[in-house]
Amino acid sequence: MERFPLKSSVSKAGTTYQSVYKKGTSAGNGRGGVTPEDDMVEIAPGDATPTSHGTFQLYEHSGRNNSNASANCDADDIPGIGQYDDFHTIDWQRDIARDRMRHRYIVKKRQDSIWDLIKGAHDAWSGWVCVLLVGVCTGVVAGVIDIGASWMTDLKFGICPQAFWFNREQCCWSNDEITFDHTNCSQWLTWPQVFGESRDGAGAYIVSYLFYIVWALLFAALSASLVRMFAPYACGSGIPEIKTILSGFIIRGYLGKWTLIIKVVGLILSVSSGLSLGKEGPMVHIASCLGNILSYLFPKYGRNEAKKREILSAAAAAGVSVAFGAPIGGVLFSLEEVSYYFPLKTLWRSFFCALIAAFILRSINPFGNEHSVLFFVEYNKPWIFFELIPFIGLGIIGGVIATIFIKANIYWCRYRKYSKLGQYPVTEVLVVTLITAVIAYPNPYTRMNTSQLIYLLFNQCGISNSDPLCRYNRNFTGVNTAIERAAATSEVYNAMGLLFLALLLKLVMTVFTFGIKVPCGLFIPSLALGAIAGRIVGIGMEQLAYTYQNIWIFSGECSTGDDCITPGLYAMVGAAAVLGGVTRMTVSLVVIMFELTGGVRYIVPLMAAAMASKWVGDALGRQGIYDAHIALNGYPFLDSKDEFQHTSLAADVMQPKRNESLAVITQDSMTVDDVETLLKETEHNGYPVVVSKESQYLVGFVLRRDLNLAIANARRTLDGITGQTVVVFAGPATPGTLPLNRILDMAPITVTDQTPMETVVDMFRKLGLRQTLVTHNGRLLGVITKKDVLRHVKQMDNEDPNSVLFN
Repeated sequence: MERFPLKSSVSKAGTTYQSVYKKGTSAGNGRGGVTPEDDMVEIAPGDATPTSHGTFQLYEHSGRNNSNASANCDADDIPGIGQYDDFHTIDWQRDIARDRMRHRYIVKKRQDSIWDLIKGAHDAWSGWVCVLLVGVCTGVVAGVIDIGASWMTDLKFGICPQAFWFNREQCCWSNDEITFDHTNCSQWLTWPQVFGESRDGAGAYIVSYLFYIVWALLFAALSASLVRMFAPYACGSGIPEIKTILSGFIIRGYLGKWTLIIKVVGLILSVSSGLSLGKEGPMVHIASCLGNILSYLFPKYGRNEAKKREILSAAAAAGVSVAFGAPIGGVLFSLEEVSYYFPLKTLWRSFFCALIAAFILRSINPFGNEHSVLFFVEYNKPWIFFELIPFIGLGIIGGVIATIFIKANIYWCRYRKYSKLGQYPVTEVLVVTLITAVIAYPNPYTRMNTSQLIYLLFNQCGISNSDPLCRYNRNFTGVNTAIERAAATSEVYNAMGLLFLALLLKLVMTVFTFGIKVPCGLFIPSLALGAIAGRIVGIGMEQLAYTYQNIWIFSGECSTGDDCITPGLYAMVGAAAVLGGVTRMTVSLVVIMFELTGGVRYIVPLMAAAMASKWVGDALGRQGIYDAHIALNGYPFLDSKDEFQHTSLAADVMQPKRNESLAVITQDSMTVDDVETLLKETEHNGYPVVVSKESQYLVGFVLRRDLNLAIANARRTLDGITGQTVVVFAGPATPGTLPLNRILDMAPITVTDQTPMETVVDMFRKLGLRQTLVTHNGRLLGVITKKDVLRHVKQMDNEDPNSVLFN
C-alpha cells in the first residue's frame, strides 16, 4: 500500500486536556499565523477537487514527472507526514484527495497482472467487508450485554439454585405452572428464602431491601473503579464525543480496545446496579470502537482518517440498530444526529451494517422471545381523530420535562467540573447509587428494571395482566372478547400516585446520574419519564370517555361499549415526546419508536408529539442534550445546522490586526537558521510563504510539522546542509540550496479582506478548511483559522469566546 504525502497537524499538543489547554492559551501572541490551539478545531467535510488544496501541485513542483508521482512517492517520502496528533483536526480535503490518487493508481495498475487485478477487486469490496465485520461484531457484543445485564439485574432479587446462570424468566421456564407470574414460581429463590426465611413478611422485606442495596453498590463500585483505572474515556454515553470525532477531530484512545472492553463490562455492571441510566447511547460508542478497530484491517480506511469516518458513521447506525432492534431508525439516527459528512455511499453501507447487526442479534435472541424489538405491543386499535389534541399536549409536556432536565443536568455537570466534587468520581458514583437504591426499592415501579417498567406502561390491560394499573371493575368472559369500558378502582388511582412519585424520582435521579463516571445512556430514562406521564394522561382520558360517553366527541367510536381509548398508546406517545425533547431528534425518533413497538398505525400521533416537543424545546432552550454537552466540554464543533446572521467582514476576524506584524517565510531568501529561529520564536501551526518581506505577494502555505520533518530529514539524508544553507520554496533550486517545494501547498484557499464572515463560515463548514489566508490586491494581510471563526461566532452570540477548547 503506497503512502502519500499528506498535510498534517503539528506534534505540539500534549496528551492530556490540561496540557493542550495551557499550551493553547500561552500562544495568544496576536501576531497572526496559526496557533497550536487553532488546530484543535473540527473540519467540515467537503468534496472539492484535489487541486483546490494543492495536493497535485505538491508533485508538479517536486521536479518529478507528475503522472508517475503516486508510484514513486513512497520511495522518497518524508517519514511521519500523513499522521495526526492527539486533539488535532483532520484535513478532509487532503485526505479525500489522497484517497483518490491511491484509487487512480490501483485502477491504472489493474491491467498489469492478475495479482494487481485481484488487489483492485479487494480494494473495491473492502468497504462492504469492513461494515459486514462491524455489523457481526456489534450484534454479538450487544447479545452479550443484553444477556449479562438481564442476569445481573435479577441477581439483586434472588438466584436460581438449579442453574445460577439463569435469570428469573429462564429459571421459571422449566416450571410446570402455565401462567408466567413472577411471584409464584417455585424454582426461583429470593434472597430471604436462600437464608431460610419465608417469602413474605417484615423480616423478608428487610433482608430483600439490604441485598438490593448491597448488590447495587457492589456493581456500581466495580464499574466506576474499572473506568477509573483502565479507561477513563469509557464513562458517559459517548455520543457528544462521537459527534465531535465524526466532524473531523482526533481524540486518541477514545475508540481504542481498552475503552471498548471496559465500556462493555462497565455498561453491564452499571445497568444492573439499578441506576437511572440506559444502555442505548453507550451501544453507539461501543459500535464505533469496533468500527475503528476493524478499520485497521483495511489500510484504505485505517490509514486515512477521512475514509475511516465513513465506517464510523455506519457503525453508529449499527449501534442504535442493536440497542432498539431498529435498523432503519439506526440509519436515520446516524444521518440526523451524529454524522457530519454522509454521502450516499455511506447511507447504503450504514443500511447494510445495521441490517447485519440486527440479524445477528436476532439469531442470538437475548430476550428469549420471538420479537427482536424491546417493547412489542399487541394492540392495533385505531385512534380517534380528536385524540390528536391530548397527543400534542403530551408533546408540549415532553418538551417542558426535557428542558427542565437539560438545564438542571448541565448546571450540575458544570458544578461538578469546577468544584472539588470532580476529584472524587468513585465516591460520587457510590453516593448516587446508594440514594437511588434506598429511594427506589419501596416503590414497585422504580424497583423494577426500567425496560420492564416501560414495557408494562406500553402494554394493554388484558386478561393476563395482573398489575394494579389494570384493576378495573371488569369481568372477562372469554380470552378473545373485546375489552369493555369500565370504571377504575381505587387500586388504579393508587398506582397512578406511585407512578407520579416514580416520575419525580426518576427525573431528579437522572439529572444527577447522567455524567457520572460510569457508562450511562439517556434513551431509556427519557422513554420511562415520558411513558409514565403518558400513561397517567391516558388513564385520565379513558375515565373521561367512560364517565361522559354521550358527549359528541366520544359518541361515535365509543358508543359500542368497548374500550375505545388505549392508555398504552398514550405512554408510547409520551415516551417519544420526552426523548424527542431531550435529543431534538424528529424523523429518526418516530421510526425508532414504531420499530421498537411494532405500532405502525400510530405514526401520525408519534409525529405530532415529536414535532410539538421539538418546538417547545427549541423555544425554551436552544440546544439538545448532546449539543449542550459538546459546548460544556468545549469541543471544537462548528454545527452545520446553525446559521451565522451577523454582518462582520473577514478583516474584522483575521489575525494579526491591521497594525501588527505577520510571521511569514520568504520563498528564496531565508536560511535554515532563519527558519528554525522562526519556528522557535512563534508557535503557529503553519506559515504563509511570500515572494519577499517587502512585497508580501502570496506564494503558498507551509505547515509547521512538515517544515520540522523536512529539515530534520534533509539533515539526516543530505550532505552539506548547514545553518547557512538557503531554503528555496519556489523557483529553480541551484546547487547548495535546500529545495522544500515538495511540502509547499501552492493552492491555499484565500479570501479578500472584504469577504463577509457569513461566506467565510460557510467555507469552513462545507470545504473542511483548517485556515484561510486573507489578501488585498494579491498581497497577504493575515490568516483566519477555525479557532478564530469559532471564537468570533461565540463572541457574536454573547458567550465566552475562550470556552472553545478543552477547558
